[in-house]
Amino acid sequence: MSLVRVHNFSVSLDGYGTGEGQSLEAPFGHAGERLHRWFLRTRTFRAMHGEAGGETGVDDALARTWGAGIGAEIMGRNKFGPQRGPWQDHEWNGWWGPNPPFHTPVFVMTHHPRPSVEMAGGTAFHFVDGSPHEVLARAREAAAGLDVRIGGGPSTVRAFLAADLVDHLHVAVVPILLGRGERLWDGLEGLEDRYQVESVTTPSGVTHLTFTRP
Repeated sequence: MSLVRVHNFSVSLDGYGTGEGQSLEAPFGHAGERLHRWFLRTRTFRAMHGEAGGETGVDDALARTWGAGIGAEIMGRNKFGPQRGPWQDHEWNGWWGPNPPFHTPVFVMTHHPRPSVEMAGGTAFHFVDGSPHEVLARAREAAAGLDVRIGGGPSTVRAFLAADLVDHLHVAVVPILLGRGERLWDGLEGLEDRYQVESVTTPSGVTHLTFTRP
């Protein structure tokens, strides 16, 4: 069976995966780019957006494993955009621009489904209301034997971990304190018992934790 994977998910030292006060202008709230600065500098990130250059090294080596073998993505509504409740604007199609970097079907978990959106480059957003098991079944069907990536945000990753559906989890612990926002680890006590855990700290100060199901 295909694997369920999480890659390049950044959290602060105090466990926050995003800041408080998300808005159209501030996708990560008061955290700004601080959680993801290590990733933004990598060659992998620049290549995702059609740009040359970027840093190589251990951060980049870990970052670039995010795409191989992925056939579908699942994300929470807050990763797609800042709108809440019933959709007011069907013309705005997320933070990702006309050619999002996913290039696969993307299943956006929401209590307010809307028509699917076909984007350039092979990305198609499908807006679905269902449990992690139900949404994963749809994503696996669309992935046609390839792996499924859980893209975030924190509550979505946490829900799939709580349901014991994640086979591979890569978390980048960034040496900052946010103090507020949305935490990843709440309610997941003993998670490490399900996985083989490895860690490496890079010159950027980021500690990469990899949880792999035995």
